Amino acid sequence: MTARGTDTGTAASQIAPTGRDAILLAARRAFTRRPYAEVTMRGIAADAGVSASLIVKRFGTKEQLFHTVADFGAAADELFGAPLGGLGRHLVLTLVRSRRAQQADPLLRVVFSLGIEDERSLLKERFREQVTARLAARLPGAERELRAELIAGQLLGLGAALSLHRPGAGEDATPERLADLCAPALQRLIDG
Repeated sequence: MTARGTDTGTAASQIAPTGRDAILLAARRAFTRRPYAEVTMRGIAADAGVSASLIVKRFGTKEQLFHTVADFGAAADELFGAPLGGLGRHLVLTLVRSRRAQQADPLLRVVFSLGIEDERSLLKERFREQVTARLAARLPGAERELRAELIAGQLLGLGAALSLHRPGAGEDATPERLADLCAPALQRLIDG
């Protein structure tokens, strides 16, 4: 992603991604910045520092690449990979560390997508299905769907805040400090 989705605060984020990761990062940037019809495989290849034929070899068509980029399943696996009792802290730590390591926010592309209505609808539906509904299914107690939506909203808000205030205090804060400040509110929603 653009400055919105990159972090420069750690040594790990200074390492440029290569191969598959570079292609996915460039594709996320492209599909986030421009409508689908304006995105080209050559443009993605130039941004990723690879050939367009390598993208076709690894991902197939532009449509197949878009569907890969629109998939939040891997991010959800990583985010939700903790017991409920410590999930709030895990969510913050995972989000911040992922942003810094991958130079992109794992969830924020759902907000900044500029595509046509069909593309935005697909991203939103995938996000609902793979992130919000999956989280709601794990939560105990009443109002699970509402609580899951509020948790997702807080994670998106954290990602947006870290992106908008760059450079800023959030960039300098350790993931642990950000978790100290943000995780208790998330954990209250998780616990119900």
